[in-house]
Parts: sequence; C-alpha cells; structure tokens
Amino acid sequence: MTPNTIKVALIGNPNVGKTSVFNQLTGLNQQVGNYPGITVDKKTGICKINQITRAKIIDLPGTYSLNANSIDENVVIELLLNKNDEDFPDVAVVVTEVENLKRNLLLFTQIKDLEIPTLLVINMSDRMKQKGIELDIPLLEKALKTKIALISSRKNIGIDKIKELILNYKSLSKEACLNASSIDEEYFNRLRKAFPNQLLYKLWLVITQDVNFLNLERNEIENNFTRSHTELKKLQQKETIKRYQFINDTLKVTQKIDKSKATDFQSKLDNILTHKVFGYLIFFGILLLIFQSIFDWSSIPMDFIDTSFSKFSAYTKENLPSGKFTDLLSDGIIPGIGGIVIFIPQIAFLFLFISVLEESGYMSRVVFLMDKIMRRFGLSGKSIVPLISGTACAIPAIMSARNIENWKERLITILITPFITCSARLPVYAILISLIIPEKRFLGFSLQGLTLMALYLMAFFVAIGSAYILNKLLKLKCKSYFVVEMPSYKVPMFKNVALNVLEKTKAFVTGAGKIILAISIVLWFLGSHGSANFDNAEKIIAEKHEKPLTEEMRQNKINAYKLENSYIGMMGKTIEPVIKPLGYDWKIGIAVVSSFAAREVFVGTLATIYSVGSQSEEEATIKMKMAEDIDENGNKIFNFATGISLLLFYAFAMQCVSTLAIVKKETNSWKWPLIQLVFMSGFAYVVALIAYQTLK
Repeated sequence: MTPNTIKVALIGNPNVGKTSVFNQLTGLNQQVGNYPGITVDKKTGICKINQITRAKIIDLPGTYSLNANSIDENVVIELLLNKNDEDFPDVAVVVTEVENLKRNLLLFTQIKDLEIPTLLVINMSDRMKQKGIELDIPLLEKALKTKIALISSRKNIGIDKIKELILNYKSLSKEACLNASSIDEEYFNRLRKAFPNQLLYKLWLVITQDVNFLNLERNEIENNFTRSHTELKKLQQKETIKRYQFINDTLKVTQKIDKSKATDFQSKLDNILTHKVFGYLIFFGILLLIFQSIFDWSSIPMDFIDTSFSKFSAYTKENLPSGKFTDLLSDGIIPGIGGIVIFIPQIAFLFLFISVLEESGYMSRVVFLMDKIMRRFGLSGKSIVPLISGTACAIPAIMSARNIENWKERLITILITPFITCSARLPVYAILISLIIPEKRFLGFSLQGLTLMALYLMAFFVAIGSAYILNKLLKLKCKSYFVVEMPSYKVPMFKNVALNVLEKTKAFVTGAGKIILAISIVLWFLGSHGSANFDNAEKIIAEKHEKPLTEEMRQNKINAYKLENSYIGMMGKTIEPVIKPLGYDWKIGIAVVSSFAAREVFVGTLATIYSVGSQSEEEATIKMKMAEDIDENGNKIFNFATGISLLLFYAFAMQCVSTLAIVKKETNSWKWPLIQLVFMSGFAYVVALIAYQTLK
C-alpha cells in the first residue's frame, strides 16, 4: 500500500445501494476474492481521489448491526476490531438510504462507538421529493458528530462529495453519538476499570460476539464479565432500544416527512406480484421469457463463435509447421477452449436476467412468494435465496445458506442446492437440446426454449422433493421465523447490471477455462498416442480393404481406427459396458467421466475427441460433428433417446468437484458430500437408464 492510499471500508444494510456506490467509486477497477480462511466474497476496488491520492475501497457484506447472526456479518466485526488486519480502514463510509434512515442509523451509531473516523452517506436523494422527505443536513451532522454526503448513486449525484470527505477523513470526529454504556453503568464501569487501556465498546463486542483482537486474556473476561446468554441478549436489546431512542429524537428535529406526497405505488404493485394466484403466473411468465431469450437471442453470436473457432483450428493446422505442437494447438487447445467460449452469450444472458431481477427489487418478492410453498417441505423461507442463487452457481449458493440459523434447515438446503440447474449445466443442455429438439415453435414459443425451461422446473421440483424426504429422515422438529425486506422498486442501473454480468461471466469462463485447458491437453495426448495398432493404423486399414478407397474415405477410416485404439479409446471401451445401457458410446463415456471435474467440460471433451479424430482440413463445428456421428450400424449416436438420457443424467448427477469441496467446508465433514455424490450420481444413472430403455 503506497503512502498516498487511503483504506476505506464501505458498510451498510442490505438494499441501501451500497453496491451502486461501490461501482460509481471504483468502476472497472475491481477485484473479487475471499477473506483469508473464509469462503465469503471480498470485493475491493481502487478509486482515484485526486492526482496523488487513491482510495482502496473494501465493500463489506451487508449487515443490519454489529450484533452478528451470520458468518457474512461477522466479517464486518472482525475487520473493524482487528487493527493488525492489512485492510483495517482509515475511514468507515456508512451507506444509508433516505427512506429507511431510522433503521440504517443503528449501524452507524455502533461504528461511531469504535472511534473509527466515520462519514455518513445518505443515498437515493432523488426520491426525496417524490416521498415528501426533507432533511436538515447541517443539524443532522451536528447531532451525529460526522459529515454527510447526500447522494444519488443512480444519477451520479454527490459522488465527488464522498471523495472529498474521504480525502479529509482526518478532520472527522471520532466522538460517539451517545453513551450506550448507560444501559448498565455498574457493569460497564467495572469493565472500564479492569481494562483501562481498551476501548469500552470493543470490549463489549468481544464479550458478545466471541471474537478477540485485543490481546486480552480470554479467561479473565469469561470469569469476571461474561454473563449468561439470556442476560447478554437482554443487554443487547437494551442497547438497541437506547440507540433507537437517540435516533428517534434526532430525526424528530432533522427530518420532515409529508406523507400526503408519498405514493402507494409500491404497495399496489406488491399486491399484484405477491398475489396467491397472479404472483405465481407472473413469475412463471418471467421464467418463460428468460428461457426463450436464452435460445433466441444468443443463437447468432453462438453460431459465429462456433464457426470462428472451427476455422481458426483448421487455419492453425494448415499454416503452422506440422508436428506435435501444431496438433496439440489445433486438435486439443483450440477446440477445447472453443467448447466453453461458445456458451458465453447464453451464460451472459442468464446473469443479465438475474441481475435485472435483483436490481429491480423483484427477487425479494419471489423469495416472499415462494416461502409459502417451501415451508410445506421442511425448508426455511431463507432457503429460497440459495435455491435461486443456484441457477448461477451452486458454490456461492451453498455459502449463502449461512444466514439460516437452524443447523438442520441449513444442512438440508446445502444438500439439495446442487439439484438446481446451474450455469455450468447450460452448455451441456444447449448443445444436446439443439441436437435432438427441432427448431420449431408451439403457440409462438420455441420448443428448444420450452425444453430448457422444463429442465429447470424439473430440477427445482426434485430439489424440494428431496428436501421433503430429508426432512422426514432427519426428524427435523424446529421453529424458525422468516423475515425478508421488501426493497423499493427501482429501474435497474445499467452500470450495476453490466458490471455484475461482466464479473460473473468472467469468473465462469476463467474458472472453467483453467480446467478445460488442462483436460484438453491430457485428452489430446491420450487421443494422439496408443497401442501398436494405433501406430500401424494405415497398414491395418489397407489390409482390411482390398478395394481401393478414395483418399477421403481412407483418411476417415484411419482416423477413426486410430481414435479407437488410442489410450483414450481404450479407456472408453473399458467403461462402455457400464454406460451402454444408457445409450452412450465410449466417446460419450469419456466426456461423462472427464466432466466430473466440472459439468461444462463435457462439451470441451467431445470437441477435443472429435477434433483428434477428424481430418486436418475439416472446418465442421462441434455441433455438426456430433450430429453426423454414427455407430457401426449407421445409426446416429446422438438420437432422441440418447439425448434425453444425457439431459436427465446431467440434470441430477453431482458432477462438480468444487461443489463437493465447498459442501465439505461448510459441513466440516466428508460424510455429507460423499452422501451427495453417491445418491445424486446413482439417482441420475437410474433415471437416465429408464429414460433410454423406454424411448429407444
């Protein structure tokens, strides 16, 4: 960190526009990682304050207070208490929003007690007139002992004010807003006398939050100052009441709300979107639109990418010197990477729709709507968030289950989330649906889009069905309460949506790309080397066919023979008896086995296998090669029965090593991920077997 870099912690409640402020300050200068030792997203970005000063912005997880109830919220406390942390802030920026200022200020008053320079950002100022809200900013600054930036991140108003206040953070008052220790003066006075060199509120957080960054003897605190859980909770409640009394008194003289100017548009819209009948129909219609768009809108860029990679592979083989490196590049790396890049348009569209739903505030309504159904299956209402997030990726979805307080409910959510169709399955679904489902329309809707939607819905119903069974098996008997905040409806900000789509798509492609590249190289080697028959392929083919063959036919037979007698071919033939009842040949078998590393590897593997076994001058796309592949009897390999079998197998199989690893980390045991692996893979095999044997 350079001397002219200011470390800034961006803190706030969920749904206050904190991400929008972060994006406005940092733009594309963002990085996403994990906090050390914790699989919680850590977003950092660089903001240029002036010519010589930069700010490192740390976007902390959303939290309602410093009384943490989840791992995400605990991250905020641990950073603010640990002065030895490399990211310990020089200044805390607390983001609030003008419509819920009373609730948002609770967190602000707590952070002020930590004696960290703290400035207040009040967002959504553009809604003040519409809502009939007036604020006396100078008086509010005086009462809260801070400086305030009144902004609208949506209209890029006031961002320069934030930068100015960050630059002058040393002038901010460190004085607390109120004396919270008055809730039990005798107790806090003893605490102050016992540790005169420590900040009183930090001591209180160490006692109540089970953290220790003050180099204190834990035993001394526990023996003399730790009370029962019930007593501590009562003190926390008194503290909260004390703070809200101060906030109420402050807002009485600094805030005016003319309720006659406020509109009831949100409540009217909520009545429709969360209606017990129309709410579900609207949600179903939105899903239908999403899956139609994924196929219809992405077809042109996908065809362009597919053709471009095929031509690039052929160009490489024709123009580079012949040899092993050229073969590796043209038959291994390029087709393998092309097998994943082709699906960027579809994945980007999926993340686009998810981002728009979240930004608009509609996703919270979906959570509320679906809670009524979920409770019947033994799931917490909070389980809906991981299940919806699972449509992007199971890994962050499983991590998001941390906000479920009850362990059994959280465990069930973790176990069923991998059933939800994630974006890694999308490449497999897309290529198989395009092969076996005709490009026709039913009542104006694409059959391919309807098939994709059916797969998503089927996965969801299997997930909640599994939850019901687990609920009975685990004898789940507990009471839980579901609370969800309904944020105001907003027109999604283009910048937020674009950055989110870019970040998620980049993470998907780079994450999958590393696996694809490694596996493509291994598969190319296994497909380009083999037994003695592999080396003598030309001679053996010549002996088998007494009649002269055209050069094209001869080369095709040599390539096919080489592939079957390569190392990868021998591996495929070995497992073929197990997968043949499902309708799979040895090539599909290799793709299925290799995709246990990650589902999206399936397409890249087939792209590599078909490229190794193709003619050098061929420019056919992977889709064309799969469509034209036939067995020894002249029947298509990828027929309807095999395609449906594969779709069902990938819908249910646990084929993601990373997901297994995160389940192990979250459950702190190999027991549950192994149960997941065995059950999901066994279930997928049986369903795929029944489907193929029925349809063939």
